[in-house]
Amino acid sequence: MNEWKGKVLSFLSKNYGFFILAVILFWLKTYIAYQTEFNLGIENAMQQFLLLINPLSSAVFFMGLALFAKGRRSFVWIIIIDLLLTIVLFANMVYYRFFSDFITLPNIKEASSLGEQSGSIGALMNWTDALYFLDIIFLIGLLVFRVVKPNKEARIRARKTVGVLVLGVAMFFANLGLAEIDRPELLTRTFDRTYIVKYLGMTNFQLYDAVKSTQNSTQRALADSSDVNEVLNYTKSNYAAPNPEYFGKAKGKNVIYIHLESFQQFLIGYKLHGEEVTPFINSFFKDKNTFSFTNFYHQTGQGKTSDAEMMLENSLFGLPQGSAFSTKGKNTYQSAPAILGQQGYDSAVFHGNYKSFWNRDEIYKQFGYNHFFDASYYDMNEKDVSNYGLKDKPFFQESEKYIETLKQPFYAKFITLTNHFPYPISEDEATIKPAETGDASVDSYFQTARYLDESVKSFVQYLKDSGLYENSVIVMYGDHYGISDNHAQAMSKVLGTDYDAYQNAQAQRVPFMVRVPGVEGGVKDTYGGEIDILPTLLHLLGTDTKNYVQLGNDLLSKDAKQVVPFRNGDFITPAYSMIGGKFYNQKTGEEITTETDAMKATKDNVAKELELSDEVLQGDLLRFYTPEGFKKTDPSKYNYNNKNKTTSTDKESTDETSTETK
Repeated sequence: MNEWKGKVLSFLSKNYGFFILAVILFWLKTYIAYQTEFNLGIENAMQQFLLLINPLSSAVFFMGLALFAKGRRSFVWIIIIDLLLTIVLFANMVYYRFFSDFITLPNIKEASSLGEQSGSIGALMNWTDALYFLDIIFLIGLLVFRVVKPNKEARIRARKTVGVLVLGVAMFFANLGLAEIDRPELLTRTFDRTYIVKYLGMTNFQLYDAVKSTQNSTQRALADSSDVNEVLNYTKSNYAAPNPEYFGKAKGKNVIYIHLESFQQFLIGYKLHGEEVTPFINSFFKDKNTFSFTNFYHQTGQGKTSDAEMMLENSLFGLPQGSAFSTKGKNTYQSAPAILGQQGYDSAVFHGNYKSFWNRDEIYKQFGYNHFFDASYYDMNEKDVSNYGLKDKPFFQESEKYIETLKQPFYAKFITLTNHFPYPISEDEATIKPAETGDASVDSYFQTARYLDESVKSFVQYLKDSGLYENSVIVMYGDHYGISDNHAQAMSKVLGTDYDAYQNAQAQRVPFMVRVPGVEGGVKDTYGGEIDILPTLLHLLGTDTKNYVQLGNDLLSKDAKQVVPFRNGDFITPAYSMIGGKFYNQKTGEEITTETDAMKATKDNVAKELELSDEVLQGDLLRFYTPEGFKKTDPSKYNYNNKNKTTSTDKESTDETSTETK
């Protein structure tokens, strides 16, 4: 026994022995994380095999770099590289628990401050997470307590180390070759990061993402005026002419957007403990003058709330990686505030957070917003502030005095905050008991949704009392999901059905309600998404969108195409949907095993639409095209500083910036 133990310790005291141990431990914990922390949709034995082997190539290559050092330093570098790879894995685990997605390079660039997210991040972490660092502690212990005793001068020959690196590269290409058999064009035609992680591994995904991000960053420099022609041809050929019955029916009216944070459609009419969770929003949904859409979906990606705003203001999708608000804040846009501003509209955004959150203070200037009432305009006392800013009730109350400074007609957007993960609420503010699913964030979600409902009710009452209600188009919309698919068990209890991939896709419905004074509305079953909001609104206001670069359709048009693309390339139509690469009957939820020509054509068209949207944003193509009658926005004429408050620059730089998990 002692002899065997001595041989093991002798082996581990050599550079390659310690290296092999570190690789094996990292490989095992990564595979455990794959199985327990992520929903990667393993469907067959080949995918299971690839999931098992894919951590190896990157572990061998990167830890192999440490073998260039000699003696003890080689061991130390193995541990450091192991730690860095573990941090990447762990960060993605925590991120995935809320977003059901993986961290990309733009996300990291946007993470200038995480202070405002501390509550959300804390709610996503468990004490068991420390187990993922046990192998690091074990390796350090072997070295510190001299269980292994590296020779100070021992060094692996350079050509053998190069051989290890070549082995790592060869393992990657073997992995990629097998992946291509199961998933052709894996690296050239995919919007879904899950596929890359499932087939090639977490570390290799991060490398792939870095390459794609670098390519995207050079796209603007290489773009020229001819690139916009393909986009124009596409938007004109997919244009849905306005319905004469509704075109211009809201002409000259104010526009008031009420952004319902993390509000999903299933809340409409939902009863908990015998009570309606959102009684006021339910009544607005059924108002005789409200157009309400039951098959309306959010289409956000990693930018979450900022993606919703991008679609709302521009009818362009968010980016496949990161937030366009943060990375494309200097682009040229043809946004709603600018279009309406050139028709005599004043415009403003109201938000109880600091102005540089999501880079809003820069991109709103490009959109053409005249005013931005951010946190510096509000009383940000400790009692009234939650994780992301001012709570909704004081936010709406304090906003009233600022609305009265706007000239009519105006275009105004109110961004709420309280109904945000992890949905904290005090007992004295909760007016409905929590749900009883056993999932804390799901249970309190209904309480913060009720708080939001009460906030909106009070604000609408103000609009009625002030006379604005009957002179304004009021739009309420949900920006993105509130409950991710990581809470499937709890959602099964909430919805009373098995919460599989198909059901999760259906749960991405969010409210879209447009109330037009004097116009008979109604509940519509038309399929659409956030990309369709702008053309729908502009046609109601009497502005034709034919010459604008807008990828959405007017949902009141008889020609609306009713295809809802998701940012990962999936889509939903009234007849069928594609979820995770599989087709389903949209009415029954049954899987369709045979792909028809129509399905393939829809899939190709969705991919093309997403690609063109990306080209517009990455290449800043709208700088090359100005529609007739529209003037390019001059951002230099806007100043969002609150002249009545003296807030230190240092305070703003630390408190205002964040990568919002909204």
